[in-house]
Amino acid sequence: MKGGTIFGVGLGPGNPELMSVKADRLVRGAAHIAYFRKAGRKGQSRQIVEGMLAANVTEFAMEYPVTTEIPLSDPRYNEVLSEFYESCTAHLRALAETGEDVIVLCEGDPFFYGSFMHLYTRLQGNTQVEVIPAITGMSAAYTTTGQPITWGDDIMSVLMATLPEDALTEAMQAADAIIVMKIGKNIDKLRRALKAAGKFEAAWIVEYASMPNQKMRLLSDTGSEPVPYFSIVVVHGNGRRP
Repeated sequence: MKGGTIFGVGLGPGNPELMSVKADRLVRGAAHIAYFRKAGRKGQSRQIVEGMLAANVTEFAMEYPVTTEIPLSDPRYNEVLSEFYESCTAHLRALAETGEDVIVLCEGDPFFYGSFMHLYTRLQGNTQVEVIPAITGMSAAYTTTGQPITWGDDIMSVLMATLPEDALTEAMQAADAIIVMKIGKNIDKLRRALKAAGKFEAAWIVEYASMPNQKMRLLSDTGSEPVPYFSIVVVHGNGRRP
């Protein structure tokens, strides 16, 4: 395939010093960058690279048409997002066809619950795509607690707080170590699931891991108010050790 390359560049959990050498080089040398954001927001990935971009860089902000306005169970949710990703893909492909490389900024790791995956699957086969892996947000979160997340033969589960309560409880009961993401307004449901699984007292919540406004505490020390999107709950494993 001829033309430019679309790079899905993992920026890591939020601290620019935790970016890979390759990610740093690509970001600083970019002529075109693209990034996802909520309407009216600057975008978390864009904020991470503040001060790193060339003066003449061209920016393409991909604004989500919906976030929580439509329930995940509503067929319109997937329809609207599918159209959105198709439109973004077409724009990026058109740039690449002119021979331009495009850096798509990705929070965390591009292949770990990231929006870039929806572009990647649409670009494959007719556009050159390269993915730059990165430290995940959950890695930064459990490292922040100062305790290893797994020992020996521990089984770790990564869960989304958007899951039904009974599914959360069942998965928590089957795991030794737990990571829960996408919390926000699901905090009360998450609390109930952790209590039902007997894991509530051991749960930590880390907000904005590795970022300047990082905050960590036991979940039991918090109220029932919604938590920031960039929050992760951590339950450590206590498995075999010498």
